Amino acid sequence: MIKRVFLIVLDSCGIGELPDAAQYGDVGSNTLKSCSASSKFSTPNMAKLGLFNIDGVDFCKPEPRPTGCFGKLAEKSRGKDTTIGHWEIAGIVSEKPLPTYPNGFPKEVLDEFEKRTGRKVLCNKPYSGTEVIKDYGKEAIETGALIVYTSADSVFQIAAHEDYVPVEKLYEYCRIAREILTGDHSVGRVIARPFTGEWPYVRTSNRHDFSLEPYGVTTLDSLKKAGYDTVSVGKIVDIFAGRGITDFVRIKNNTDGMDKTIDIAKNKDFNGLCFVNLVDFDMVYGHRNDVDGYANALTEFDVRLGQLQKVMRDGDVVMITADHGCDPATPSTDHSREYIPFLAFGTDVKSGVNIGVRSCFSDINATVLDIFGVKNEGAGESFLEEIRK
Repeated sequence: MIKRVFLIVLDSCGIGELPDAAQYGDVGSNTLKSCSASSKFSTPNMAKLGLFNIDGVDFCKPEPRPTGCFGKLAEKSRGKDTTIGHWEIAGIVSEKPLPTYPNGFPKEVLDEFEKRTGRKVLCNKPYSGTEVIKDYGKEAIETGALIVYTSADSVFQIAAHEDYVPVEKLYEYCRIAREILTGDHSVGRVIARPFTGEWPYVRTSNRHDFSLEPYGVTTLDSLKKAGYDTVSVGKIVDIFAGRGITDFVRIKNNTDGMDKTIDIAKNKDFNGLCFVNLVDFDMVYGHRNDVDGYANALTEFDVRLGQLQKVMRDGDVVMITADHGCDPATPSTDHSREYIPFLAFGTDVKSGVNIGVRSCFSDINATVLDIFGVKNEGAGESFLEEIRK
């Protein structure tokens, strides 16, 4: 009987362009394929589970006898960002994309933000997070202004030097922005982007996301309501605005995230879902077009996955997936519209089952709820009977 599910999201590890990729400028994107070409790429544990047996994966040798279940899922929502991707995994299909601001935020939004924070705004355009502090950091320190910028995603990002704007004060400014950004301006995330040091400055690990609250019932909501535990590792608690979560741990990076997941698997008695997000794939490597860095991060995850396998108990299931793509080998530094992979294994899971190509990320939601016998109030169709022993 399954008691604990570990759902691990390799943030941005897409597995090939979706049929509508052209609408998003993402024809040819394949994040995993790009990483597999690097000499830093080695994922024997995921290969053994069936990663390279997934339909359409023709760039690595398939496993003759995969030990896990495997497949891929298409995104039904209109978008390709973290919020929409995770929400769809959790049962919410977004028919309308979240607002983006290729020309910066409108005057009425920034006027209200400046009025309520008492600080002026610099930049107000799409920008690289590392370049924006290099270009505007000195002026921000000299004038006391806040650096506000966005990207191709639905985000309102605020950068400030920790020595001049303490982290908690920056978080307060983010909460103000979150209150302002409603209605037509309901961006997916307001993100605190603190930096430190001398020019050209470095970003710190004190990033914090202030997300839009999900507008439908999620896997987490349903499980918590039914009395099950829901444990967040990493920024899951932020993506879902804290809703439906009974416990959470924050992490510094992918390695720390997997170490804490392994510790939970080894030492925490719970009955329900441990939902994990590993963001470095996307934030540190994908957006910076660092193919070798991304490939090496997948290699390091695979090592930790082997350690997780050793501490798993009877009744545990591990599911590995993604939320979108971010192909580090394409000229774009933005997310890409891709299929996401799916791997599952555990004592109660069959070996060698190909679930094929699923039409919606939310099939994961339906399957997790089915495991615990909880009614699905969201989207998705369960494939539990295909994979359960």
